Amino acid sequence: MDVKNTDLISLFERALSGTHAESFDEIGKVIQVGDGICRVYGLSNVLYGELVHFAGGNSGIVLELDEGSVAVFLFYDMIPVTEMETVKRSGTVLKVPVGSSMLGRVVNALGIPIDGMGPLTDTQERSIEALIPGVTLREPITESLETGISVIDGLVPIGKGQRELIIGNRGTGKTTLALDTIIHQKGRNIKCVYVAIGQRQANLARIVRLLEEHEALSYTTIVVADSGEAVLNQYLAPYTGCTIAEYFRDNSFDALVVYDDLSNHAVAFREMSLLLRRAPGREAYPGDVFYLHSRLLERSGRLLGGGSLTALPIVQIQSDDLTAYIPTNLISITDGQILLDSTLFNQGIRPAVNVELSVSRVGGAAQTDAMRKVVKTLKLDLAQYKELVDFAQFGTELEDISRQKLARGERVVELLKQPEHVTYSFVDQVLMLFLLQRGCLDTIPVNQVARFALRFVEYVKAIHSNIYDLIGKEADIRTEIDVQLQATAHDFSLLFEAVGEVL
Repeated sequence: MDVKNTDLISLFERALSGTHAESFDEIGKVIQVGDGICRVYGLSNVLYGELVHFAGGNSGIVLELDEGSVAVFLFYDMIPVTEMETVKRSGTVLKVPVGSSMLGRVVNALGIPIDGMGPLTDTQERSIEALIPGVTLREPITESLETGISVIDGLVPIGKGQRELIIGNRGTGKTTLALDTIIHQKGRNIKCVYVAIGQRQANLARIVRLLEEHEALSYTTIVVADSGEAVLNQYLAPYTGCTIAEYFRDNSFDALVVYDDLSNHAVAFREMSLLLRRAPGREAYPGDVFYLHSRLLERSGRLLGGGSLTALPIVQIQSDDLTAYIPTNLISITDGQILLDSTLFNQGIRPAVNVELSVSRVGGAAQTDAMRKVVKTLKLDLAQYKELVDFAQFGTELEDISRQKLARGERVVELLKQPEHVTYSFVDQVLMLFLLQRGCLDTIPVNQVARFALRFVEYVKAIHSNIYDLIGKEADIRTEIDVQLQATAHDFSLLFEAVGEVL
C-alpha cells in the first residue's frame, strides 16, 4: 500500500476516534458582518447549531450552512466583529449550566449569572436541544398543580405535566397570573423557572423584587433575554429555561416553567429568518415557526417513575383576535388555554378569566374529588348568568327563577374575584366554593360575599380544625363531612348576621 494512503487512513481513523490534533482545528474568516449576523468562510465541517468563537471575544451559533460559507448569529451586540476576523470551531453545540445552585439566581440566555451574586457552583452542562420523551416514557396526568387562583383551580384546572396556554390582550394580567402561580408553590417542593423574553429591564426588576418579597425566589430561576439584547439571546432563552427545568424533572422533582412570552420569541425568530433571507410565509413568519414552538412545548410532560415538567406559555393577542398565526399555532400545540378578557378586566373582574373560551383538556382528570364536587354546576351558573345579564339589559321583566339565577351568578362572579398576589390553598378554595354550592351565600349581600367566605374559612380553621385537616388529607368531602360543614356554615351565618361588622 502506498505510504501516503496509509497516512491518510491513519489520520482518518484518529479523526473518527475523537482524537483532534492541533492541525485539525478548523479556522474560518469573517467575510461579511452586519445586523448581529456574519458570514464565515472556511468552516467546511462545522455543524448546524455549533458554537463558534471569534478572535475579538465574541461568540455565536451557526444557524445556516451554505455551499461556500456559513451564517453565524452573534451573542453580544457590544463586542464588535470585523471582516477577516478569525473564527474557531468549538466542536460542540451550545450547552448551559444546570443544577440546584441555579435556584434563586437570575441568569441570561447562556446560563451566566447577571444578578451580581458571584459565579455558579456545583453545576453540570446540558445541551439546550434535547430528545423529546416518547409516549411510552410518559405517564397520564393525574395530579393537580395548584395555582392558588380559585377560578383556575375550580374551572380550568392544570395538571402536573400539562401545557396550558395563557392568552390575552396587552395589560390583562397574564404575567400576574403566572407569577401568582409561582408564588403559590412555596412549600410544595416544586421548582420553578421564569423565562422573560424581550421585556424591559424595569419590568424584570419589579418581577425579581416581587418574588423576593413573597419568598419565592429561593425555589425559582429567572432566565432573562431583555429587549436590548441580541436577537439570538431572545431566541435561545426559552430553550435554556426548559433545559434548566428538565434537570429538576430528571431528578424526580416536579418543575414549572413559564415562557413570558412566546409572541416576542416568534418575532425574534422571524427577524433571524428574514436576515437569513429565508422565504417569508403568513405574517412574514418562516414556514417552520410551528416547529419552533412544538419542539419546545413537547418537552413538557410527566415521566414514568420520575418528575414532571409543567409549561405555562404566554402569548399576546391584539384586539381579541384569537385567529392570528402564532396564537392558533400555540392553541393547537398546548393542552388548553386560559383566556384573559379585556372587557372583564375593565369591569373590575380580576383575574379576568373568560370561562366560556377557556378550556383544560387534561386538568379535569387531575382534579381532586373534593373540588369536583363543589364546582359541579359552577360553569352552568356562570353561563346562565351571562345570558340573563345580556337579556336584562333590554329592561325586560324577569320571572322569579331567572332573578334567582341572576342573583346567584352575581355571587359566583364576586366569589371568584381575587386580589393580585393573594392565593388560596386547595382546602380554602373548597370551603369557599362549598358555601356557594350549598346556597349559603344566597342571602348574603353581594358586596359581603368575599368577606363572608374568607371569615368562614378562618372560622373552620380555628373552631373545626379537624374538618379542615381531614379535607386536606383525603382531598374529598365524604357524606359525614358534608353534613358537618352544612351545620358549621349555618352556625357561622347566624354569627355573621349578629356581629358581621366585628368579623
